[in-house]
Amino acid sequence: MSRALDVIRAGPGVSVQDLGRPGWLAQGLSRGGAMDRLALAEGAALLGQPKDHAAVEIAGSFLVVQTTCPLRIALTGAEMRAICDGSTLAWNAVHTLPQGAILDLSARAASGAGGYGYLHLGGGVATARVLGSRSAQLGAGIGAMLKAGDSLPLGVDGGSRTGMGLTPQSRFEGGTIRYVEGPQSRLFPPEVRSRFQQARFRKDHRANRMGQRLEHDGPGFGSDIGLVILSETVIPGDIQIIGDGAPYVLLAECQTTGGYPRIGTVLPCDLPKLVQAPPEAELNFVLLSLEDAVAAERAEARRRDGLGAALYPLIRDPRLMPDLLAYQLVGGVTAGDDL
Repeated sequence: MSRALDVIRAGPGVSVQDLGRPGWLAQGLSRGGAMDRLALAEGAALLGQPKDHAAVEIAGSFLVVQTTCPLRIALTGAEMRAICDGSTLAWNAVHTLPQGAILDLSARAASGAGGYGYLHLGGGVATARVLGSRSAQLGAGIGAMLKAGDSLPLGVDGGSRTGMGLTPQSRFEGGTIRYVEGPQSRLFPPEVRSRFQQARFRKDHRANRMGQRLEHDGPGFGSDIGLVILSETVIPGDIQIIGDGAPYVLLAECQTTGGYPRIGTVLPCDLPKLVQAPPEAELNFVLLSLEDAVAAERAEARRRDGLGAALYPLIRDPRLMPDLLAYQLVGGVTAGDDL
């Protein structure tokens, strides 16, 4: 029996994504891949499979699919409504769906527009690799958004674990974003760099897979010297100061070179917080030394590697509870004197 997932309906911004295709900057192709790379690691931990397996990214939209075989799935990233054959499924968890099941995923209106949810499949999506990745990258003419009638081939699922949950790293409300200065930071006067660190930004509604504009109350952060710099290589996380003085953080499908001056670069481990913050969420930037930034990245890498050990059963099996006697198992039973 072939393993596949059939698409019944799909809204805008639904695509297959993995960790992207690094190594092609010299040829003019950015890394691409999932906007929330941490969500891929969380899904891999839930399913017990490698982090490079491709998943379905749902950008504040909806997706309805039907299984063609019994299938394990995991749900991570921005929480969505998840209904399977009339029953609600827990988010940040791994489930088994029977053959023929219909899974309906839709954005929660109360959470605001935006946010990236991920549907992970046991064995991963097994579409053809292009330049080493299965990620759709529309700006480069690679792949396409999913649509009704598509059928996604699936890889072989070597796992069996199901009914487990994971507590996600908090990254859905905005907050502090850490960054480091780079070669162009000194093009900005000290007063401008200091003001950037003290500012309270709001996430603009205008965003896409290339970048995120930030708004704030007050003057811009321009530099007269920076307006005459030559184009240089740019990467996801770079904070460009565009012509009107507003910061613009480059994201997964950013261009490979840019001429706007960059005041700094967001730590890769903090990009999911920026990506998943809802529109109008407040953000502030904290400068780290290069040494502290490296230490923060290493600490987060260790935490990601340990996600599998942090799983918990959605329903605890009494036979596997070493602390069973610590629970009040007969609470509410009528006392004998009252009989």
